[in-house]
Amino acid sequence: MRKLIVGNWKMNGTLADLEAIGNIADVAEGMEAVDCGLCLPATLIGVAVAQFPILAIGGQDCHMNESGAHTGCVSAGMLKDVGATMTIVGHSERRADQGESNADVNGKARATRAAGLDVIICVGETEAERDAGKAEEVVLGQIEASVPGDLGTDGISVAYEPVWAIGTGRVPSSDDVRAMHAAIRSKLTAMLGDAASGVRILYGGSMNGGNADELLAIDNVDGGLIGGASLSAEKFAPILQAASTK
Repeated sequence: MRKLIVGNWKMNGTLADLEAIGNIADVAEGMEAVDCGLCLPATLIGVAVAQFPILAIGGQDCHMNESGAHTGCVSAGMLKDVGATMTIVGHSERRADQGESNADVNGKARATRAAGLDVIICVGETEAERDAGKAEEVVLGQIEASVPGDLGTDGISVAYEPVWAIGTGRVPSSDDVRAMHAAIRSKLTAMLGDAASGVRILYGGSMNGGNADELLAIDNVDGGLIGGASLSAEKFAPILQAASTK
């Protein structure tokens, strides 16, 4: 399975940062063994698609409805209309800051696939949930409720993001990551059958150039959802390089 490395720029980036995207595109062009994308602010998607076709460009969220009275929201169809090929749904920051439920995430994943976009469905536990010994219970519960089990596996990836590791520099041990990704694979197989072996499970908690090689060598770690380290080619390149050798 080809590794998938996707940068999540979050609420960062203006037209002044197109040069940085271009530098990342230059790096990605030489990494033929890995799939590479950037999920950008909605304001940058159209221009990035036009200027950097080597990259898969995506959104960071979408509404579950096709259209309507939802001020400030963006539909999956709107993302596709400006050239996006994917979007993230259920990121922990949206679950926490916008109060999104598993049902919301499921609806957004359905809308994304209905529009013909690939979807990255995020799941992950908080530090309190891990300390209470409930990490696996929480994550597998999120998968069961967030992943549309009746849609098959095409265009669907899952990103495991331990919430307490995002942007903190803290990373679970390799054994912890291996155990969680194995549990996620098992849960997906129970839900989706043997085809679940084709669903890429990304790791999304402070992956960087220093730890990418170790993390991407773990069984069932099929790529990474990268935050701050995706904002520059200098930091993103070592992760792509590590993925290209796996």
